[in-house]
Amino acid sequence: MIKIQFAPNEVARYARHIILREFGGEGQQKLKAARVLMVGAGGLGAPVLSYLAAAGVGTLGIVDDDTVALSNLQRQIIHDTAAIGSAKVDSAEQAVHRLNPHITVEKHALRLDENNAASILERYDIIVDGSDNFTTRYLLADMAADLHKPLVSGAIGRFDGSVTVLKPYEDSNPHYRDLFPAPPPAGTVPGCAEAGVIGALPGVIGSLQAMEVIKLITGIGKPLIGRLLLYDGLDARFDTISYKRRLIF
Repeated sequence: MIKIQFAPNEVARYARHIILREFGGEGQQKLKAARVLMVGAGGLGAPVLSYLAAAGVGTLGIVDDDTVALSNLQRQIIHDTAAIGSAKVDSAEQAVHRLNPHITVEKHALRLDENNAASILERYDIIVDGSDNFTTRYLLADMAADLHKPLVSGAIGRFDGSVTVLKPYEDSNPHYRDLFPAPPPAGTVPGCAEAGVIGALPGVIGSLQAMEVIKLITGIGKPLIGRLLLYDGLDARFDTISYKRRLIF
């Protein structure tokens, strides 16, 4: 591994990481060298970007084609009232740099589709899905698998959320479509605007996604590969479902 130099103030910034026996200076160097793409700078993207920036992930790519609206602020805490009307990628970049000026931010103010996804995803080590629609979720899952990129997938709705990690290109690990073979019919699953969502829920799920990213980068712990972590906010309960590869691709 190439040794990366830290400025004195970076050593102080990351001191609580560096003293961890499982982590140390080598783990922090891995974070600084890493390139992570966050798809969506909304409810899930807010905690993911905040915690990865605070942790010292060297390069954060942000994909989002939306602007900040007043109704976003109840849960998308990377944005504030002054950012209303601004592009979410711009607002998120400013928040990341306020938190940690050592982070490089790469902005992609667009919606991912079959024509541009591969050229963007291939630039990064790990992909994080914070999208709010099934088209993007399935596109990301399929494209990340084809490009051999780990995907940290999260989803929320009303009071519930879920997280899983996908690396189907290794060891016969399952695909996203082993878990969810096909998108639900259009209009059958209401989005946040129709069904609502409790504001703190994305913080729980996004923080779990950030933790999985840090584990993947540093090699510590056991990622949620082949496991779907479910969170019920009303009942304050976590459950884990194991799943295996069952489809032929």
